[in-house]
Amino acid sequence: MKMMWEVILTGVFVGFVHGQFHNPQVVVGRILEPPVPTLCAQRIIHERFKGKGYFFSWKDPHTANLEVDWLDGRNYCRQRCMDLVSLETNSENEFIKKRKVKYIWTSGRLCDFKGCDRPDLKPLPINGWFWTAELKKLAPSNNRVQNDWMVGAGIQIPQPDNREAMQQNGPNENCLAILNNFYNDGVNWHDVACHHRKPFVCEESEPLLNYVRFTNPNLNI
Repeated sequence: MKMMWEVILTGVFVGFVHGQFHNPQVVVGRILEPPVPTLCAQRIIHERFKGKGYFFSWKDPHTANLEVDWLDGRNYCRQRCMDLVSLETNSENEFIKKRKVKYIWTSGRLCDFKGCDRPDLKPLPINGWFWTAELKKLAPSNNRVQNDWMVGAGIQIPQPDNREAMQQNGPNENCLAILNNFYNDGVNWHDVACHHRKPFVCEESEPLLNYVRFTNPNLNI
């Protein structure tokens, strides 16, 4: 199953070449950055949870006031052998939700590129969400036991609601963020258009770390 997702997610690794975010501010040809060995060796870990290190952008002096779009968040993390956080367990989800910030990018993404027309991904708003950092599908978005989508906010229907596209003639809300009581609705998952700018959480990526260790054996990673 993972190998199949690696094929499907080629668009993520190759880049967002054809107006992926459907927004004129996005520069055509932006790519997903590879790790930079020296930055991996210098990566900053603010907290550890179950053996994995996490970086919180608002805690570092260099990024404390930085808000970026979804792809820039991924690239900042990936250059340091990390990636945007994937909330694969309830305990990790609760660990991240305790942060006292208005909103946070995660690695969650709606499949919206070539290869996403597979029958098992239909309908996309329900079955097409995945953690890009881990190449793992989320549970169907209407499964309220295995995810943390907000039940009602904004237009008072369960998330993901794609409100910006459906009601405001804007881009699709294809990225997953944690919003902290943004609509006076608690701390939960929301679909958000990927060009919006937010703080972010990086978590260590074992595949990227192992790759850099293998290709740079003399570097202390």
